[in-house]
Amino acid sequence: MKAYIKGISYYLPETIITNEEISRRFPEWSVEKIISKIGILKRHVAGEHETASDLACKATEKLLTEYNIDKSTIDYIIFVTQSPDYILPTTACILQDRLGLSTSIGAIDVNQGCSGFIMGISLAKGLILGGMAKNVLLITAETYSKYIHPKDKGNMTIFGDAAAATLISTEGIAEIKNFSFGTDGRGAPNLIVKTGAQRFLKPMNDLVFDEKGNLKSSDHLFMDGAAIVNYTLDYIPPLVVDTLEKNGIEKKDVDLFVFHQANKFIMDLLRKKLRIDEDKFYKYYEETGNTVSSTIPIALYHAMSKSVVKSNSKVLIAAQGLGYSWAGAILEFTD
Repeated sequence: MKAYIKGISYYLPETIITNEEISRRFPEWSVEKIISKIGILKRHVAGEHETASDLACKATEKLLTEYNIDKSTIDYIIFVTQSPDYILPTTACILQDRLGLSTSIGAIDVNQGCSGFIMGISLAKGLILGGMAKNVLLITAETYSKYIHPKDKGNMTIFGDAAAATLISTEGIAEIKNFSFGTDGRGAPNLIVKTGAQRFLKPMNDLVFDEKGNLKSSDHLFMDGAAIVNYTLDYIPPLVVDTLEKNGIEKKDVDLFVFHQANKFIMDLLRKKLRIDEDKFYKYYEETGNTVSSTIPIALYHAMSKSVVKSNSKVLIAAQGLGYSWAGAILEFTD
């Protein structure tokens, strides 16, 4: 038995933050500087009362319509998010009810960041190859904007909210081949929301700014940008090599590389370090920003719609995420 991606759809919330708006709020952060360094033109953010499950429902409804999927055939939900509706219960259970899916299905949340899509399809493949499911609905959804302090121009510029819905099945458009994984928990403090869960339940109210005006707060999203860049450049090139080896192919055999769409700065560094031709290195972040676990499925959606991915194409997907965690896989598109 094999596992395939059968369809991908996504949803972006209606509210948009443009570079012009950010530049008005932070005059030192010009539109030209944002475009040249980050490469993002705009990012969508969830409304005040809009949650990750709201985005997830809309992405799933689009998937069901676009691919004419009978919802009664879905027998498992994997919901990848770090911005759940509640500490408990599991948001995937709420989604089962809201989407009107069968009660005879499994439903789990996966607390994973930017590597979450690849981790999620690995779990879905395991369920299918283990004979436990035939049609797994994988939803990735984040509302990181709700964790970002209103004076944090760095993270505000990079991150956008979104949801992507992917159906993994026993047949489809792209066979999911072999994976490579990695984890190094020593990197956890470098991208974190420190308070709000059981380790530090109460707010610390410790907001500070460094000499460059960069913000640090235990009560909001904190990212050590330099550490994340170094981690990416250290771990992703070996991940690509290992992914190729585990699939028995060479770099020249890959038709397209679709990496986590972090931002222009990181992606340009990665492409040059890995010596990947620009026409084989797919980018889609200008209109969405870094949507965390949804960047790869959104990029794949557009690569397919623009026929960048063709029949028999081999696509290498790879992502680095907070935690630290990283993952890679090969998708082989069918005839």
